[in-house]
Amino acid sequence: MKRWNGWGDDENDLGLELSPSALAYLQQLVGPSTALPAATLEEVLSRVPPSRLPPHTLVSVDAEDRVRHARGQSLPDWLALRSGDFGVFPDGVAFPKTSAEVGDLLQYARQHQVSVIPYGGGTSVVGHINPEAGGRPVLTIDMTGMNRLIALDRESQIATFGAGANGPQVESALAQAGYTLGHYPQSWELSTVGGWVASRSSGQQSMRYGRIEQMFAGGHIETPMGSLEIPSFPASSAGPDIREMIMGSEGRMGIITEVKVRVTPLPERESFHVIFFPDWDAGLKAVRAMAQGKVQLSMMRLSNTIETFTQLKLAGGGTAISLLEKYLALRGVGDSKTMFTFGVTGSRAQCKAALALANGFARRHGGVGTGTLLGRKWEHGRFRSPYLREGLWDAGYAVDTMETAIDWIRVPDAPAVIEAAITGALAEEKETVHAFTHLSHIYPQGSSVYTTYIFRCGSSYAQTHARWQQLKAAGARAIVELGGTISHQHGVGKDHAMYLPAEKGELGIAAIQGLVDVFDPQGQMNPGKLLP
Repeated sequence: MKRWNGWGDDENDLGLELSPSALAYLQQLVGPSTALPAATLEEVLSRVPPSRLPPHTLVSVDAEDRVRHARGQSLPDWLALRSGDFGVFPDGVAFPKTSAEVGDLLQYARQHQVSVIPYGGGTSVVGHINPEAGGRPVLTIDMTGMNRLIALDRESQIATFGAGANGPQVESALAQAGYTLGHYPQSWELSTVGGWVASRSSGQQSMRYGRIEQMFAGGHIETPMGSLEIPSFPASSAGPDIREMIMGSEGRMGIITEVKVRVTPLPERESFHVIFFPDWDAGLKAVRAMAQGKVQLSMMRLSNTIETFTQLKLAGGGTAISLLEKYLALRGVGDSKTMFTFGVTGSRAQCKAALALANGFARRHGGVGTGTLLGRKWEHGRFRSPYLREGLWDAGYAVDTMETAIDWIRVPDAPAVIEAAITGALAEEKETVHAFTHLSHIYPQGSSVYTTYIFRCGSSYAQTHARWQQLKAAGARAIVELGGTISHQHGVGKDHAMYLPAEKGELGIAAIQGLVDVFDPQGQMNPGKLLP
């Protein structure tokens, strides 16, 4: 069973306790800290109020079901889960098995003036699934019962899944038929294909397989005004694209129940490699040249100097890291180095050609290759980062992220600008914040910019939340001032909604609101999310 107050499940303890050297490094960076006390499930269950929902055969009003569906995985959610101060719980949780049952639940909600929250894997980090305070009764609809492969058109390479299928379920079903979707967000173990569409998700290997925009071919949506079927076409010029209206809609227009996705045959080969560049500027020029030269890599990730140093430190040091540092220094790559991780995927010939091209670009910019050892370590731990919050929390530290995407002309300075805004946000409290950045999705025209920051918990949950609010606001303001999107891959939810007008403009926000009103005239679908 999935953990009620953290990431992963109760039976999968990855043992991500901080090593003594990593803990010492953090204490040196931001100061020693003490963990806050955690509430028990029993304590939280005792605080769940009576349900306000009228009876329905598909709706559970069980207290534990309501607790387990009340929050996602944002830092405010984490604080609520650990403190036990949830604020608001859904009044009930439904577990439909068919599109017809979802439609029936939406009509029940219309009849009784109930707000509806779609729930997939519960992995939202921006407040997508949190009930609003002081409003109508809330029904959360858990889609995970709709998780099977419904159809596979091998000639067209289109697979149809129930929207509640998570990453492992999608890939397992496709692999048995010799295919892959190739969509690997960091939340892959838990997040669902319907959630990927609803939040415009991006996977780690989007350079080969595309973002969800390229994968989503059509599907079925249940709305308060009826059913919407989106047929699959390879392309169309027949007016605005209904697919685009649904992607990124975050449950405001209806609930995605079936998803048609474009799949590809399983690759013959795949490997991950690491190159170190002498500095940020050299690494930046190399990865931009690769992207604009259309080198057929499956993924590219460039860590800035601070992140590179932090990763090597948190790796625990030891003989292997010491030997690596000496080797790189001999090759002219010293303390300002940046780490570049990339993947090659495809046939034997494709992989050989892509690797040769990537190494050629790297050599021209002073890059030093280290083979596949570090690449294999990245591959082994590619989904483990969310679990790190547990180890940090137990040591008294909180961790969160900010991410955006901007054009190349602004990429070089963006990490320093965003990091400076975040690290300076708690200056009045004389609190040190450690921030570091990487480019995680690289395009010919620009790149995503993904910043992680670690800070000490306060003496209380309220103080810790207040610190997060200052840090989040500082990072978001910096992103907006840089001209970046408020979200490249996490969506808008509740936490980013106030920044959306800076990106969409007044008329754009009105257009989105108009779409919402057409599908949901009574404003019952996931209120308070997406739109300010």
